[in-house]
Amino acid sequence: MQSITLKSDSAPIAARVFEPAGLLEGNVVIGGAMGVRQSYYEPFAEWLASQGWRVTTFDYRGSGDSAPKTLKGYKADLFDWTRDYAAAIDHAHAALPGAPLYLVGHSLGAQLPGLLENQDKVSGLLSIAAGSGYWRENAPKLKRVVPYFWFVLVPIATKLCGYFPGRALRKVGDLPTGVVMQWRKWCLNPRYSVGAEGESARRSYASVRFPVLALSITDDELMTLQGTRSLFDLYENAPRQIERIGPTELALRRIGHFGPFRAEQETRLWPRMAAWLRDMAAPARVAA
Repeated sequence: MQSITLKSDSAPIAARVFEPAGLLEGNVVIGGAMGVRQSYYEPFAEWLASQGWRVTTFDYRGSGDSAPKTLKGYKADLFDWTRDYAAAIDHAHAALPGAPLYLVGHSLGAQLPGLLENQDKVSGLLSIAAGSGYWRENAPKLKRVVPYFWFVLVPIATKLCGYFPGRALRKVGDLPTGVVMQWRKWCLNPRYSVGAEGESARRSYASVRFPVLALSITDDELMTLQGTRSLFDLYENAPRQIERIGPTELALRRIGHFGPFRAEQETRLWPRMAAWLRDMAAPARVAA
């Protein structure tokens, strides 16, 4: 593993590259969930590299290793985070310009690709536990408490602190003001990002032509199947498919929203994820 620093606009973006062992399968960029550091994906990235994939992880500006000393007054929003994602894609593509490049998007990491300006460099998206964040399509337990989160906790805590102090509140993680308030706007709109941002966002999602395979988790405590369908309906012109999986199928008591990237999945879910990537890559290999 090699730690590198990318430039997105003028912002330094901490990233890590995991070089493949043996026969090269292709390029993978892992887009993380809201408030989740890239280190969380390291076991999966190392394992995927051992299967022949060159893997890049990164922290969005203002989070993880890309965070400044203080977030108070720090300027960043979800469009900036999309540009950070694009910078990781540009770097990975430049390293292996002839290889297919796939995104493994966890939650937010599968929501932002519809806004990318370099979609032409992406060969496919494997979405893990992602869906629309529209609050009425949240999982039942979350839906009961999320109005308090969006209408009370987020506005008050963010105004008082100059950023959202999620770590202290044990909610999501520390987030720049622009990120959390834009995310709030998305989550309160029935059409999520497209509804909140308007026609330019709709056209951006509609311009996606790479295939999308979405893994929906039956015991996901945050996302529902309806939320997953709503999100991927935004990718209206992309070939798309939803796979549903539950813990009993993997001989586990629980998977949940964050479980797909835990080390216990090395002999269970990860081989399936690698197989899905290879299946998406097969046409690209033939074309090459």
